[in-house]
Amino acid sequence: MRLPVLLCVLVSLCAAPGPVAGADRSCSDLRQFYTGKGFTSERVPQTEISGEHLRMCPQGPTCCTSTMEEDLAGLSTKETEGLIREAGRSLQAVFNGLHRSFDMYFTELHGRSERSLQEVLSPLGPLYSQNSRLYADLYTDLRQYYRGSALNLDENLSEFWSRLLERTFKASAPTDVSLSEDYLECVAKQQETLRPFGDVPRDMKAKVIRAFVTARSFVQGLLVSADVVRKVSQVSLSPECERALMKLLYCPHCRGVASAKPCSSYCANVMKGCLANQADLNPEWQNLIDTMIQVASSFSTEPSLDVVLSSIPVRIYEAVHYLQENMDAFTAKVYQTCGMPGEPGTGSPTPHEQKKKSGSLTASEYKPSPTAGLRLEMQVSDLSSKLREMRQYWIQLSLALCGKLAPGGNSQDKCWNGITKARYLPEVMGDGLANQINNPEVELDITKPDMTIRQQIMQLKIMSNRLKNALDGNDVDFQDASDDISGSGSGMCVGGQCPRSRPGLYAYSPDNNRVRGAAAFQTGFCSLLLLLPVTLLLLLQR
Repeated sequence: MRLPVLLCVLVSLCAAPGPVAGADRSCSDLRQFYTGKGFTSERVPQTEISGEHLRMCPQGPTCCTSTMEEDLAGLSTKETEGLIREAGRSLQAVFNGLHRSFDMYFTELHGRSERSLQEVLSPLGPLYSQNSRLYADLYTDLRQYYRGSALNLDENLSEFWSRLLERTFKASAPTDVSLSEDYLECVAKQQETLRPFGDVPRDMKAKVIRAFVTARSFVQGLLVSADVVRKVSQVSLSPECERALMKLLYCPHCRGVASAKPCSSYCANVMKGCLANQADLNPEWQNLIDTMIQVASSFSTEPSLDVVLSSIPVRIYEAVHYLQENMDAFTAKVYQTCGMPGEPGTGSPTPHEQKKKSGSLTASEYKPSPTAGLRLEMQVSDLSSKLREMRQYWIQLSLALCGKLAPGGNSQDKCWNGITKARYLPEVMGDGLANQINNPEVELDITKPDMTIRQQIMQLKIMSNRLKNALDGNDVDFQDASDDISGSGSGMCVGGQCPRSRPGLYAYSPDNNRVRGAAAFQTGFCSLLLLLPVTLLLLLQR
C-alpha cells in the first residue's frame, strides 16, 4: 500500500513545474522605471515571473507582463517619432531662416532700386513725370513675379518697352500731329527691327530675367526643401520597426539588465532599418542642395544680383536718352513703315528738335557701393555654408538618433545586443531600402517603398530641374514623366524574387541556456525516480 502512495507522490512532484530561476527577485526597480514613464504600477508583478508570454523581448525570467511589453513598445515608437519630428523641425527652422534672410535682402535690393527711379530719371522731365505709373508698374510686375505670380516675365518686359516707345514717340511729335492708337501700335512694333532704344532692352531683359528667375527659384527651393522635411518627418514608423525599437530600448529593463546600453552597431542596424525609406531621399536631396548652392553662387557672378537690380533705373534712362538722341532717324524709318500720321491742316510733320542732355549716366558707369558688394558676398557665403551642412541629413539621421536614444553603448563586450549583455556580431547594413534585405533587426519588404516618401523624392527631383533651368534663365516647370512613382521596386531583386531568409544572431538565447539546462536535468531526474518504483515492484513480484 505504501509503494503506490510513494509512486503517486513522485509523479505529482515531477508533474509540478519547477521553480523559476530568480523567482524571488524583486521587481521594484522596474516598477519605479515603469511608473516613471507614466504607466500604472498595478500592472507590475511583485517578483519575477516566467517570460514565456514575451513576444518582442527574449523569453526568460522577467518583470514584464504582456501588457507592459505592449505599453513599452508603443512608448519606444512614440519617443522615436518625437525625436524624428524634433530633428525635422530644427532643419525646417534653418531653411525658414535662410528664406527670411534672402527674402529680406532681395526685397531691400528691389525697394532701393525702385526708390532711386525719381533721382535717376528726373532729368527726363515730362518723360518721367508723365510716365511714372508705367515705371511703377514695371517694379510691381517684377515684385509679383518674385513672389510666385504666374507672369511671363519676357512678355511683361517687352510690353514695358513697347508702351515706353509709344509714349516717348508721342511726346516727341509736334503738338498739332494726331497719332491714332493704331498708328502708335505700329510704332511699337518697330522695337525689334529698328531698335529705337539701342541694345538696352535686349541686354537688360536677359539680365533681369536671369536674376529674377534664379531668385524666385531659389526661394522656392528653400520652401520646397522645408516642406519635404516636414512631410517626411511625420511619416509613421512601421510595426516591424516598433518591435525592433522595443527590443533595442526597453527589453534590457524587462530582462533585468537595465544598466546595459545598446551596442552602437546594434542601434545602427535598427535605425537604418526603421529609416530605410527616409535614407532613399539622399541622392535627390544632395542633388537639390548642390544645385541650390550653385544658384546661390550665381548671384555674385558678374553681373551680380545687386548690380542688375540697382541698375534698372540707369538702364531705362540710358535707353530713353538714346532714343531722344536718335529720334529724327527713327521717325523717318517709322514714316517709311507705318506711313504718314494724320495731321490737321499742317502737311507733313517737321522733325522735332531734341533737347540735348549733358552728363548722362550709362550702365557701364554705374558701380554699386563697396558695402553692397560685401553684403552680397556675405549673403552667398552664409547660404552656401548652411546648405552644405544639411547635405547628408537623411543618412546621418539614424546615427544622430542613436546618439540620443542609446548613448554610451560603445563598450563592445558589455553592451545590450538584443539578447544579452555581450558583443554584437552582425555587420552594420548600408543606407536605403535596398540595403536592408539582410537586416537582422528589422524585417522589411524592399519591394514596397513608402509612397509618401516616394512622392517627396519626386518633388525634390522636380525642384532640382527648375533650379537647373533657372541657371540658364529658363523659367520652365520640368517633370520627368518617365519616373515611376508607383514603388514597384523593380531592379532590387533578381527575377522578381527577393529572399526573405534572415540571419539569426545565435542558435539559442544565451540567457535561456541555463533555464533550458535546468529543465533538462529536472526531466531526467524525474524519469529515474519513476523507473525506480517500477523496478522494485517487479523484484517483489518475483
